[in-house]
Amino acid sequence: MNPWQEVLDRIEARDDEDLAAFLDGLNDLGRKAVAGQLPAHLAEELRGGFEARWEVEALASGYRLAGAACLPGAEQVATWLNRRELREPRAPEQDAAHIVSLLRHRPLEWRRDLAARLAGRLRPPTGRASRRSDGMPGWELAAALVSETGAVPPDGDAFVAGWVWRQVWRRRVRGNRLDGDPLLDALLPRLFEAQGVAAPLALELRWDLGRSTIGELAELAATGRVPLATLLGGCVRRFMGGGPDEEITPFVRLWRLLRPAPADIPVLDFVRLMPSAAPPLAQLAVDELQRAEAADLLDDELFAEVMGSLVYRPEKGLLRAAVQWLARTPASRSGGAVPALAAVFDADTPALRERAVRLAVKLAPYADSAGRESIREAATRLPSALRERVAAAYGPIDEMEPERPVAAVLRVPPLPGLAPPFTSPAELVTELRALGWIDEPLRCERVLAGLVELTHGDRDAMTAALWQWWEETRSLPGDPDRQVFDRNAYDRDTRTLLARCALAIVAPEQSRRVSASLAETRTYHGSEDWPPQRLLRHRLEEVIALFERGETIPALLATPTAPTGQVDAATLVERMERLASTEPLPTDFKQALLRLPRSTDPGLLVRAEKLPSQAGRTLAAWLRDGGQPDPDVDWTVQNGQAYYLSDRRLLPKVVPPEGLPDWLEELWVLDSPYLYLSYRNDVLWWPVMMPSHSEIVAAWLIRSGPGLSSSNDPRMKTLAALVHGDGPVGAATASVLVSGLGHRRDEQRAAAADAALTLAARGRFPAAAFGAALVKLIRLEFVVLKRIAAALGHLTDAGAHAEVWQMLTVALPHLMPPDGERPRTGLGELLSVAARAATLADARGEIDGLAEMTARKGSSLVLHEARHLYEVLSR
Repeated sequence: MNPWQEVLDRIEARDDEDLAAFLDGLNDLGRKAVAGQLPAHLAEELRGGFEARWEVEALASGYRLAGAACLPGAEQVATWLNRRELREPRAPEQDAAHIVSLLRHRPLEWRRDLAARLAGRLRPPTGRASRRSDGMPGWELAAALVSETGAVPPDGDAFVAGWVWRQVWRRRVRGNRLDGDPLLDALLPRLFEAQGVAAPLALELRWDLGRSTIGELAELAATGRVPLATLLGGCVRRFMGGGPDEEITPFVRLWRLLRPAPADIPVLDFVRLMPSAAPPLAQLAVDELQRAEAADLLDDELFAEVMGSLVYRPEKGLLRAAVQWLARTPASRSGGAVPALAAVFDADTPALRERAVRLAVKLAPYADSAGRESIREAATRLPSALRERVAAAYGPIDEMEPERPVAAVLRVPPLPGLAPPFTSPAELVTELRALGWIDEPLRCERVLAGLVELTHGDRDAMTAALWQWWEETRSLPGDPDRQVFDRNAYDRDTRTLLARCALAIVAPEQSRRVSASLAETRTYHGSEDWPPQRLLRHRLEEVIALFERGETIPALLATPTAPTGQVDAATLVERMERLASTEPLPTDFKQALLRLPRSTDPGLLVRAEKLPSQAGRTLAAWLRDGGQPDPDVDWTVQNGQAYYLSDRRLLPKVVPPEGLPDWLEELWVLDSPYLYLSYRNDVLWWPVMMPSHSEIVAAWLIRSGPGLSSSNDPRMKTLAALVHGDGPVGAATASVLVSGLGHRRDEQRAAAADAALTLAARGRFPAAAFGAALVKLIRLEFVVLKRIAAALGHLTDAGAHAEVWQMLTVALPHLMPPDGERPRTGLGELLSVAARAATLADARGEIDGLAEMTARKGSSLVLHEARHLYEVLSR
């Protein structure tokens, strides 16, 4: 019998029961034989790449049993069980039971040593793994060994966190209860100190299954199974240690369930943590201190300290709670907290500010000299009507001369410059190797241009430089036509196509076989390319075919000369002059035309008219006419079953001008049978491909899929690039811009804000179209008004106040609520932005519906800001 082969056969058969029985019957010589083969075998298996690693991970349980049973030292076993590919067996509890059984022949101290080593290697899950519900890898075995050997339970953070994860998982899957857990008494004190325990506790509370670890602890305290003092003391220690919301919330929940008697409330601790506590904890402190006050356990000095802390909290809810608390407290006691009210005078909520003024007037007889001085100083910043009310109670107050706001200066952010052309084949090959999976269009254009130009200069030198790359990239011998870039017919990304260009230089015959195979497959399966990507693919395939024929050309016509992707007209004429009467590559020529700037030197037309080729005559006509007329672009909302993946989505409408060439009409009409892009990063190419047609690019961004204001895709990054180009900007650009400014993700909103500022700095901000798009998208509930208001506030402060004001003059009349209708959430914030923008723009005039809004009764934020805006426009 060969012990190693027997073990390996059982591992690969995935029969853990049979494997465990066989390993248990091995003698020392057999275990030594297995231990001698096991590590080397696993290392050899893992050399097979990621697929081999997946296979090893699928067999992890068997490899773990073999290592635990046969490796000699506790350190060796611990290291083996914690290998990345073996760390997570299929069934952790069954795996732990098998290993504990196999280790019973080992000495007790050896097993305790292993338990300590395994516990010491535990790591709490982080990131997405911290949301897992099936426990911490490795914890089950460490806990089983602790229980088996009678060792003292480890008190490390990871072991405690693993215990909590296991409780959460067992309760959800099996309904287990905490009361019978043998580790409860030993680990409970550490529950309030260990890092990593909050994640499973919070996850369990979010599930809201009607039972939780927190809930059971409260029940056990009520029955006396767990000392109430232990839980309360633990919560206080956790509170005083601080931390973000997610770390504190489970213990806040536990405290509320325990609801200690007023005498057990740590009043001084709650007062001291009020300034910096996480919001849930601060709210708990307010609630508990109010209970303590009702029991005469909060003296006047501590009450004043609490008020002084609360009014400087950033949360409006806590600020409101402070004012309400003061209002219902006897005036004789509240007088000492009058200085806290002074801070509320600066609140940005009008109703809260007015209530603070009323309360300050009421408490004036009880305020000491320091409190009165604080109120008088803060009142200088109040509106005149409120200031007069304070002055009547506290004496004359000087009016502060408001500072004239200073507008920021807009500047166009410069784009990074183009990298210089390659000077040698070796330099190009280095860049070819470095290309990533996500296309960088200008980087890819540089590589493509380098392949064409350096091959034309010296094909042999280029072939020699590419040879080693090709040897490393090609498939295994015996499979010559299956290159890494030909794994399937849909590998048509730019990186793949550039690799095929290089292959056509090094091995033209093999490249022709690959091209024929792809063409045949594409004919059978069809293509999912959208028109812009089809143009890009055809352009690169032209270069591939050129190299496959053994031909070269001096340069590509469409290689960008500017970071926007544009091609300087003089450079294009010069490149065509180098071709003389030779016709250029057709798609490359079309791409070059699309990249021409809107305005060119009239003198170039004379040179262009002398070009002898048919393409030269087309270029001359293009320059003479100033390019092709722009299409009409708008958008609408699509409903219905045709777009079943989304109930509603925006769809662009493009009406091309008469007489447009077929290839350009295909590119501009946005006709694709597919709902979504197959490769979402394709959009990164569009601004570089059509740098003088920004509105068409924006229309394609709308067409490329729903979720403009929610999807985590590169469309807002593309928007930030297209605004550096030329051409009309209108309804399509405005709708993408509004969607971006109202995006739910911070990064996307920032990109859209950069785009808006660039348009404003270039004098191209589509204010009227933006205002119309804002109204439509708000009514459709595609964007949230409150987010839009915050973004427009940022634009106003950054120097785009004039553009924001122009846009709001279009939008505001349509957003004002009719009489008797509630205003939209966020309208108050939008009116506040409008007042700031109007002030900076020195605007005058009227907004339809604004006067009627100011005449309404009430003190809401919307009415306050409407009145403020009305005053600004009427001054």
